[in-house]
Amino acid sequence: MHKSESHEPLFHIVRRDHVTLKHSVAVRAAAVILALLVCALVFFLLTGKSPLQFYSAMIDGAFGTTRRIWLLIYKTAILLCISVAVTPAFRMRFWNIGAEGQALVGGLACASVMFYLGGKVPNPVLWILMCAAAIAAGMVWALLPALCKARWNTNETLFTLMMNYVATQLVSFFINTWVKSGSGTLPPMANYGLPTLGNAWILNIIVVAIVTAVMYIYLFYSKHGYEITVVGESENTAKYIGINVPTVIIRTMLLSGALCGLTGLLVVGGTNYSITTTAIGGQGFTAIMVSWLGKFNPLYMVMTAFLLSFLSRGAVQVSTVFKINDSISDIVTAVILFFIIGCEFFINYRIVPRHANTEKGGTK
Repeated sequence: MHKSESHEPLFHIVRRDHVTLKHSVAVRAAAVILALLVCALVFFLLTGKSPLQFYSAMIDGAFGTTRRIWLLIYKTAILLCISVAVTPAFRMRFWNIGAEGQALVGGLACASVMFYLGGKVPNPVLWILMCAAAIAAGMVWALLPALCKARWNTNETLFTLMMNYVATQLVSFFINTWVKSGSGTLPPMANYGLPTLGNAWILNIIVVAIVTAVMYIYLFYSKHGYEITVVGESENTAKYIGINVPTVIIRTMLLSGALCGLTGLLVVGGTNYSITTTAIGGQGFTAIMVSWLGKFNPLYMVMTAFLLSFLSRGAVQVSTVFKINDSISDIVTAVILFFIIGCEFFINYRIVPRHANTEKGGTK
């Protein structure tokens, strides 16, 4: 007995049979609190300032003025829109890492319509053409890897990732073509932008709210949503019950690309009125984390997107107020994500000491 126990590990990792909502919420809340404490400690070591000043600056950066509040909601909406866009593909286990590029080409198509047709056609017609061009461009950019996956079973992760770089270079090419001065900056075309409702952000926020609600219904209460889930669980099962897997892959990626293109439209045509290679700001990659942490559920992703946007806006304010490197925002976000991802382990698993089962009569 002594010999066998000496080789037995000190603890076992056991998967939980049932995870209650109360338990998962408590673990995630504890993870966020611990992450904020670690961020405050890092801030203290870098600046020597009180952690209370750190928290105060973060809250002020997100909620300090009316404009900051609107900007926080807008940033949340854009991040949520891209997250909702990639979610159908992720539920299908098609790892679409190309949301950044799909949104960027959507923005490029929108900017092209504004540049070439602005002032030449009535604004309502221009808005329709901007929407159609942006959504179509996103769909085309998503269709290419979908066709290759459906026809030749190519690696969609690498394919969609590489398409991001192609999109960036396309934007750079067109900017250099349009801007003859060599500045590399396309002046804002505000006169040709989408209509505003009070400010430049409200229309975008309303559109994203509608898209999120519709996507939730689509994924959980429609036949297409059911087919996406079945294909994601097992392609063989999907084929057995008569689902055309290639059709589902292509259809789902067209939807994903269309929503990414819509995001590009909202950013370029609804807010920036111009296009740059960094117009999407890396949110296509952050959206992957938002979708995963939200369990591929659009409603859960609202809070995840809000949390990450709050951290980003707050961290920018911290770096501004205390005149430290802008990278502090990336550090804070990375620490928070590390704790949130790590807490998933404690939600789904529990640690059992060596003699726990023996004492309860579970082993002989």
